[in-house]
Amino acid sequence: MRITCLALLTLLLTGCQPPAAPADNASLLESLRGQWVVINYWAKWCKPCIEEIPELNALDQKHADITVLGVNYDGATGEDLAGQVRDLKVAFPTLEQDPAELLGQPRPSVLPTTFIINPAGELVHSLVGPQTLESLLAATSGGQQ
Repeated sequence: MRITCLALLTLLLTGCQPPAAPADNASLLESLRGQWVVINYWAKWCKPCIEEIPELNALDQKHADITVLGVNYDGATGEDLAGQVRDLKVAFPTLEQDPAELLGQPRPSVLPTTFIINPAGELVHSLVGPQTLESLLAATSGGQQ
C-alpha cells in the first residue's frame, strides 16, 4: 500500500511539472517561429552594450510580437552569468550557447551586434553598433515580406 501511494504521488507530481524549455538553440528558435526574434550580443566590458540594454529591455517588455534574446560574448555561465545579468539589469533571457553557427553567421567581431530574425525564421538583418528602440522597431517591421 505504501509503495502504491508513493508511486501515485510521484506520478501526480510529475504531471504538475512545467513544460521543459527547449534544450538547444535550434529547438528554441523553432518554437519562436511566427514572431520576430532579436538576438543581441553583449559583454560587461562593452560600454555601448551596457548603454543599449535599456532599449532592448523596453523592446522585450513593450512588444509581445518580438522576443529578445541575449548572448554573453564572453561565454559566461552559472553564477558569473547571473551576476552580470543582475548587475547590468538585463531583463530578457540570455542564451547559454552562441547561435551564430546555427544562423549561418560568423561569430561577431564587433560589439554590440544584433541579429534580426523574421517570423519565417530567416535572418534578415545583422546590425552592428548600439541600437535604439526606434532602430530595432524599424528593423523588425521593415523585414516583413
